[in-house]
Amino acid sequence: MSKSSRGFGFGRRSGTVTVIEQKVHRSSERNARFAFIITAVVVGLLALTVASDHMHPILAGLLAAPIAAVTGGFVWVLVRIWPVLRILWWWSLEITTSLGLVYGWVALANATPAAVTLAILVPLVGVPALVPAVRRRIVALSWCVIVRHRLRVCFSQFIIANRTGSLPLILWSRPTPAGERVWVYLRPGLSLSRLQTRLDEIAVTCHATSALVELAGSSKRAAFLRFDIKRREVLNANVQSTLPDLLPDGDIPVQTASLAVSTALDLPDVPAEPAPLATAAKSATGLNGKKPATAKTAPATVTSDFDPWD
Repeated sequence: MSKSSRGFGFGRRSGTVTVIEQKVHRSSERNARFAFIITAVVVGLLALTVASDHMHPILAGLLAAPIAAVTGGFVWVLVRIWPVLRILWWWSLEITTSLGLVYGWVALANATPAAVTLAILVPLVGVPALVPAVRRRIVALSWCVIVRHRLRVCFSQFIIANRTGSLPLILWSRPTPAGERVWVYLRPGLSLSRLQTRLDEIAVTCHATSALVELAGSSKRAAFLRFDIKRREVLNANVQSTLPDLLPDGDIPVQTASLAVSTALDLPDVPAEPAPLATAAKSATGLNGKKPATAKTAPATVTSDFDPWD
C-alpha cells in the first residue's frame, strides 16, 4: 500500500508508506482463496451428509450450500485480514494506551470540574516524574515495548524467514534486571542455530550491549524461543548483604590483624646461628672451608700356625 504526492514547486515527489508488503498481500490473497474453497467443500459435504438423514437429498443440498458458503466466507475474511490483525497485534499496547488516555481524559473532563481534573492530573504526572522507583519502572516497561518493535525490524530487514515474507510472532516481553526478555514463536524458515549467528546484529538493532537466544523455559518446541536483551551489567554492583543480620548478638567474629609474611629473603632478618653449632661446623670443615683429610690405616694382618701342607 503506497501513496504518491506532488511537491509544491519541486516537481513530483513520491512518498511510500508501507503498511502491508506486496508479497505478503499476494500471499494472503492466495491463501484466503484456497481456504475458502477447502472450507466450503468440507463443510458442504458434512452438512449434506447430516441433512440427508433427516430430509430429501435435494433439500439437504439446498440447505448445505448456504452453510458451506457462509462458513467458507468467514474463513476467507479471517485469512484475508490476518496481515492487518498481525499489525494490530504489534501495536496493540500503543493503541490500547492511547485510547485509554484519550477517552479517560475526555470522560474525566466531562464528569468533573476543571479544578478537580487538575488535582487528579497533577499526581498522575508528578509521581512518576518525582519518584525514582516509579520512573524506573515506567522506563523499563517502555523499553519492553520498544524491543518488540526492534526485533520485528531485525526479522524484516536482515533475518528473512521465507519467500512469502511472513514474520515470527512476537508474543510478549517483560523487564529484567539486565534488560528485557521477549518470547517469540518462529515461522518456517528460521531456527535457533541461525539466530545465534546474528546475535551481534540483533544487539545493535535493539540498542543493547548483547543479546542471547535460547529455548523458552522447559519447552520442547524448537519454534518457541526466548530472547534476553542485555543493557546493563548487574553483577558488578554493590549489594547489601543481609547475612550478618541472621547471626545472634555477640557471636559475630572479629577480624584479627594478619601476620606479616616475608615474600623475599632478607639477610638482616635471618637470625644468627648459635655459637656452639658454628664452632662445631668450623672444626669439621677446617679453617679454609674444606673438610680435613683423615689418615688411612693399614689393613690388619691375621697370623695363624696352621700349615696346609702338613
